[in-house]
Amino acid sequence: MTAYFNNIYRQKDKWRLLLWIGGMLLFWLWDFFFLNASALRRLETGLFNTFAIAALVSLLSLLFAWLTAWGLTISEKGRLKALHSLAIFILNLLRSVPQILGVLAVYYFIVTRQTGGTADVILLMGSGMTLFIFLELTDLMRERIAFFKQSDFYAAMRVNGISEQRIINFDILWKNSAVHIINKLVAIFGTAVFLQCSVDFILSVGLSTEISAVNLPVTLGSLLAKTDSKQDILAIGYSLSHLSYLPKLFFVHLQGISAAFYIVFSLFSIFKISNGFAERHRL
Repeated sequence: MTAYFNNIYRQKDKWRLLLWIGGMLLFWLWDFFFLNASALRRLETGLFNTFAIAALVSLLSLLFAWLTAWGLTISEKGRLKALHSLAIFILNLLRSVPQILGVLAVYYFIVTRQTGGTADVILLMGSGMTLFIFLELTDLMRERIAFFKQSDFYAAMRVNGISEQRIINFDILWKNSAVHIINKLVAIFGTAVFLQCSVDFILSVGLSTEISAVNLPVTLGSLLAKTDSKQDILAIGYSLSHLSYLPKLFFVHLQGISAAFYIVFSLFSIFKISNGFAERHRL
């Protein structure tokens, strides 16, 4: 019995994932019964778009990071050394741009380009955001490759005639680094959600007359940045000094409260899941 509960404790990242999903579903059910239909549709659309963009960023980060790490590894020596130096210079330029400014630039490009369909805009938002995030995963992959290349494991496999491509892609990145990569992808997912919400709030205060969240797909951040949602959040402060008003928060001010809950609860859950995963696998 003790071993059973110890196993549950070690897998607490899985329980946190279930708790996150369960908490989101319970709050959605509350919205379903007490939020008006139009606001509920906006909230569901924002929820889907937010997580769709974050998932796209995670997948593209994995692809970009693998291609970059592999390309830098094979170009370290020989005739491709000049190309390697140029690639490092370009990556360092990208690294020097603060992520929030990079995402703002992506939003500006999308709005001025006036792309038509929502799917196209989501693809552009995800691709652009990836450019300023994937380097975190690239650095992880390169560190894992460098670590194993210095070990007897790598030298022994090369002596046995195994190709460098198979050693790096299968034996290092897949067999010995999968848990590290998955943990980083979870963190990237949370980073993408956070950046979306941050940029939407920057746009909402009117720092630019050319970039507007109105021209972009609805996300949780843009919903929370709307005037009526801001009033819903301000109602929380009012209820602290007028406790009799507190029950109205979950009926009268449900749109803003729901958007804020989904954002905060998701970010908190993703952080705890990532930490639990790292603890379980001793990363």
